[in-house]
Amino acid sequence: MSEILSLAGKVAVVTGASRGIGRAIALEFGRRGAAVIVNYHRSAEAAEAVVAEIATAGGQAAAFRADVSLAEQASALIAFAVETFGDLHILVNNAGVTRDMLLMMMPEEDWDVVVNTNLKSTFLCSKAAVKYMLRKRSGRIINIASVAGQMGNPGQTNYSASKAGQIGFTKALAREVAGRGITVNAIAPGLVETDILQSMPAGALEAALKLVPLGRLGRPEEVAWAAAFLASDAAAYITGQVLGIDGGMAMM
Repeated sequence: MSEILSLAGKVAVVTGASRGIGRAIALEFGRRGAAVIVNYHRSAEAAEAVVAEIATAGGQAAAFRADVSLAEQASALIAFAVETFGDLHILVNNAGVTRDMLLMMMPEEDWDVVVNTNLKSTFLCSKAAVKYMLRKRSGRIINIASVAGQMGNPGQTNYSASKAGQIGFTKALAREVAGRGITVNAIAPGLVETDILQSMPAGALEAALKLVPLGRLGRPEEVAWAAAFLASDAAAYITGQVLGIDGGMAMM
């Protein structure tokens, strides 16, 4: 592997890393030499399985339970990374949920849960990480947004708003911290083979696929490769950008 694409010697925190895209990112970072904190909220067994897989491949990892929509727990996650591996270089804000419903029938609780989990957690984890990265004058923050934040999806006003918020957050924070050597970028996946898609009715998924020029679902690994690039030294001159991994779904 090219030295500038290696993550050897780096310490990374990946939120929501027990499954799906977060899991794929944690495993890819581990393969590239990073020490990885595998954050989870409820899936302890799955998180420990990710840690074990990284360790079996010769890497370093540790699991940490935190509800990253809560300030104290988000701060504790970042502190744990520094205490465990002695540093922090990369934060991937991946934690996310959906609670789909047409706006007129959407309970306020479903709005709050989705916005807090997806967007507030990005704010809280980034705030905790930036305090440490500013002193070091270096760091990488990668926010896992969504094509829904660019195009909007019916029945997903809460999810689309949270992901659009992540994109705006990415651009604003990138401007704030660029002078200290910290880059902030977002990835906007499209239809990716994860648990979220399994809950979609077959007809709805088939209709959505017609909007994808490449005509197929993405794989979590394809998002992970993009995240690994943005975390690497090869992406040192990239900040404030949104990288679509969507098969051409949201060409702009």
